[in-house]
Amino acid sequence: MTDPTGETPRALARSLGLSVDAAVDGLSAPVVQALALAAAVGLFWVVCASYGLGGGPYPDEGEEPAFDLPPLDEQVPAQRLTEWMRVQNHTAKITGRHERNLNPLIVDYGDHRVLEFAWWWLHLGNQPAKFAAFNSRAEALTSTWRPGLAQRGLAPATWYVEKGHSFGLGGQAFALAAITTTARQPDGSDLLTYSIVTREAIGVAARTHPRMPLIVPRELQGHWLHPGVPGDSQLIADVLAASDELSAQVERIDSPKDAASSFPALF
Repeated sequence: MTDPTGETPRALARSLGLSVDAAVDGLSAPVVQALALAAAVGLFWVVCASYGLGGGPYPDEGEEPAFDLPPLDEQVPAQRLTEWMRVQNHTAKITGRHERNLNPLIVDYGDHRVLEFAWWWLHLGNQPAKFAAFNSRAEALTSTWRPGLAQRGLAPATWYVEKGHSFGLGGQAFALAAITTTARQPDGSDLLTYSIVTREAIGVAARTHPRMPLIVPRELQGHWLHPGVPGDSQLIADVLAASDELSAQVERIDSPKDAASSFPALF
């Protein structure tokens, strides 16, 4: 994909001073330009532009983590997740208009949890947001990001990448907080879209970047997902406080060289 000037998104991003690789290939030129502008003027810190399930620096060759988060412990969702890992090489990427890669996301419709495959860039008004909407700051959820708080999701992961380093919890599967919207497509179908929620980094992760994904501990996952729970400041405060212990346990699991060569990260 190229922009009207003939530049690929990767070349365009580099010309704007961004260090990128394959994760940006599916993005349109206006989106790449918006990311560069927002980062340059300090509107947001880019964090968690790539994450994944299995593969990577751990577990050991041939092993996979146990995805026991419902409904991933059921046969059909587990098979769908395994197929996604095979096709996408275990890696969740920001969705592009043309590439249309979708990523696994757990949502709760009130009486049951479902594994969906969703567009990683929040949509507003049935279109991708015109600002950087793949990450959303926890502190701003009740103001800037209120449309996505009504239905929340969880992105299953075993690692994420930031600034050329990969991070995880010793091979343990964990759940990243997400906010979602549903976009109506031209053919009348619905498309689930999402943004990964971030928090202030603590522990080892803070040495690399001031932000990190918000990891939802198991005891609050049902509360975060349930549509009957108001998406208010109390919910966010509860999840942030409960996430401190897991966030402090996050470890860097590779060298910068290994991470850069193994995982696509946007910045």
